[in-house]
Amino acid sequence: MKVFWKAHGDARKPLVAWIKEVEHARWEGPAEVRARYRSVDFVNDKVVFNIGGNKYRLIVRLAYIRRPVRHSSVERNRFRALHRDP
Repeated sequence: MKVFWKAHGDARKPLVAWIKEVEHARWEGPAEVRARYRSVDFVNDKVVFNIGGNKYRLIVRLAYIRRPVRHSSVERNRFRALHRDP
């Protein structure tokens, strides 16, 4: 991405912001991604993000957190505690 933003200087700040946010994201599926990024598109196994006020598109593959959990509130709370951002 550094090569891209060197050629397109106005893309650097929004790309760096996106990277920082996504590094800490713990999405379990597409619905959670869409809740945060309403303009996101899902195309086959790719996710398309609008970057820089819809000036650029960032096409990525995401790995969602998938872990079986029990439906009891105790198990849900334990799962949340394990995956909470510091």
